[in-house]
Amino acid sequence: MTPITLTINGERVAAQVEPRTHLGDFLRDQLRLTGTHLGCEHGVCGACTVLIDGQPARACIAFAVGCDGLDVRTIEGFADDEAMAQLRDAFSREHGLQCGFCTPGMLIAARDIVLRVPDADETRIRVELSGNLCRCTGYLGIVNAVRSVLEARRGTPVAVAAAAPAIKPLRFTPAAPVPAAAAPARDTAAESHKGWTRFEEIVVIARPPSVVWAALADFSVVAACLPGAELLEHDGSTVKGRLNVKLGPMAAAFAGSAVIERDDAVLVGTAKGAGGDNASRSRTRGELTYRLTPGGGNDTRLAITVEYDLQGPLAQFSRSGLAQDLGRRILGSFAANLNARLTGTASTADTSLSAGRLLWLALWGWIKRFFVRST
Repeated sequence: MTPITLTINGERVAAQVEPRTHLGDFLRDQLRLTGTHLGCEHGVCGACTVLIDGQPARACIAFAVGCDGLDVRTIEGFADDEAMAQLRDAFSREHGLQCGFCTPGMLIAARDIVLRVPDADETRIRVELSGNLCRCTGYLGIVNAVRSVLEARRGTPVAVAAAAPAIKPLRFTPAAPVPAAAAPARDTAAESHKGWTRFEEIVVIARPPSVVWAALADFSVVAACLPGAELLEHDGSTVKGRLNVKLGPMAAAFAGSAVIERDDAVLVGTAKGAGGDNASRSRTRGELTYRLTPGGGNDTRLAITVEYDLQGPLAQFSRSGLAQDLGRRILGSFAANLNARLTGTASTADTSLSAGRLLWLALWGWIKRFFVRST
């Protein structure tokens, strides 16, 4: 048993838990806070959503020991919260609940939208709620409830739509080059990526920059080194392919295309694209930027920035630190595979994106960081 101390709904709580105990089980079994519902227990359905240090998180895939010293707020902790009171009234008025099993997590996710994205329109509301599943309502009442609260808080009249608009599938269309003189002064890239998930990673390749740069221009080499990647077709600046991934019970095959731009003078490349998985009805768009700089000796420092937006049932993974850890593990495997290919050595890294192993490595990384922090 491991001693932990954390704040639950404003009260300091000390307890003894097994390291394997999930936060959801701890809340329900030891503290009797049964408003946190456990559904899939794989982080997919969103019924167990709580706030951890003010951020929505899945209680079923967070370890209680990992929350030591943190602030946790469950659905029982919003009795005096103005935004939550408005949402509860709106959910009742707009018939946004039926069996009620998803409602606690749905309300916490809705409150996050109201406070974090006060100018959200209906499409943005649906995107933000895509990680919370409901098997009863068809979502129209839920969306209307959230929208009515947003409009009421903005002081505008509430107008409820009679039917939900169809959401068009995401497609990536390369934009025509903009002359430098006509380029706007504001950072349009930052505006267009508002709400996207972003993470950065630096890996070291044991070959000089010129060799690595040439390898990254060969799409077949990149696909062979990237876990789960399957190259379908390509030319000098565009590529079509598929990324196969399995996260717990969710298996997905994202098929899509991207446009590649490379600047040989500064060794900087970008890939912009979009894709979707028909089985899970999840869609994604993203942008990857990589920069090569000399490292020590003949090594190359490869700095990678990833920004992406994920919609659909898999969207909840994009909003967690675990997803970013998983992304870093994928990039780490890619670097190890590329190193092995360029140096002629054997690689022990993954070449297929069975995220079971990668997910376990990410979780194990969290556990190790916890014990290092505790010592």
